[in-house]
Amino acid sequence: QVQLVESGGGLVQAGGSLRLSCAASGSIFSINAMGWYRQAPGKQRELVAAITDVDSTNYARTNYADSVKGRFSISRDNAKNTVYLQMNSLKPEDTAVYYCNAIIIVFSSWSEEEFWGQGTQVTVSS
Repeated sequence: QVQLVESGGGLVQAGGSLRLSCAASGSIFSINAMGWYRQAPGKQRELVAAITDVDSTNYARTNYADSVKGRFSISRDNAKNTVYLQMNSLKPEDTAVYYCNAIIIVFSSWSEEEFWGQGTQVTVSS
């Protein structure tokens, strides 16, 4: 089994910063893409940011939603199986439950499987 455990959510004033962390554990052979999604009340879940595994040149590609470009930064620590989301210049419209997502090759099946964290609340007050 694989678990994704998120931390770092909370309440912050507009203009403030938060850093989310998501650690993967369990029967992991390798982790391909990792990412963060969010879901606000009454809205669909949307991609916030994603990051691939590093290539032969140690480069990992990133992808961001237009609404967070220039404010959020995603990174990962492969040694810790952890992905981070640094959120700066937060706005009230960033308020949502943030979910960690990972595409993992697990030992039991030797195939890619998708996993989700339990979600962490981020609330930005105006």
